[in-house]
Amino acid sequence: MSTDNPTPADDADPAVDAADFQALRERVDELESSLADLETADGGKKMTIVATQGTLDMAYPPLILGSTAAAFGWDVVVFHTFWGLDILHEEKARELKLSAVGNPNMPVPNAVAALPGMDAMATKMMRKKIADNETATIEELIELSLDQGVDLQACQMTIELMDYDEDDFYDGVTTGVGAATAIQHMAESDIQLLV
Repeated sequence: MSTDNPTPADDADPAVDAADFQALRERVDELESSLADLETADGGKKMTIVATQGTLDMAYPPLILGSTAAAFGWDVVVFHTFWGLDILHEEKARELKLSAVGNPNMPVPNAVAALPGMDAMATKMMRKKIADNETATIEELIELSLDQGVDLQACQMTIELMDYDEDDFYDGVTTGVGAATAIQHMAESDIQLLV
C-alpha cells in the first residue's frame, strides 16, 4: 500500500460525505481569494519623496525614483517645496542649472568653481551629456511620472512665498497642498525620502 494516495480510514466520520467536503473546499478557496483581494487593495506599498532642491542634478532623483516605484504599482507622492518647486514650474524647469560650487564630484576646486560663468559652463556640459546619452529630460520625466500615476505636489506655502501662480505649473501637478497633507502621506508610507 502506497502512502502517496491515502485511502479514507474505515473509521472516518460517515457524516462528512463527498458533497460536504467539496462545499467546504469551495468555501476555503473563496475565502483565500477574498483575502488575496484585500491584501492587494489595502497592502499596496506607498512612497513619499520630499524634493527640496531645484538644481538640474537634483531634479532627477525624485522623478526617477517616483516614476520607477509607480511602475511597480506603488502609491507615490513627490512633495515639492522651496527650491524643489522649480522642478514643477514650466518656465523654471527648462532653466534649471547645475551648481559647480560645493559639489564634491566636480573635477575643479571650489576656488575655480566659484569663478563667474562656471555654473553656466557646468550646466551646458551636463545638458550636452544628457543629450548625448539620450537621457530623459526633466520635462519628459515629469510627463512619465504623471502618466505612471505619481502625485506631483506643489507646496502651497512655497507657491505663495515665491509669488508663483498655480497656472505656472505643468498640467497634472497637484497644487494647494500643505505640510499636513504631506505628513499624513509620509506617516502611511513604507518609504520616505528627502531629496
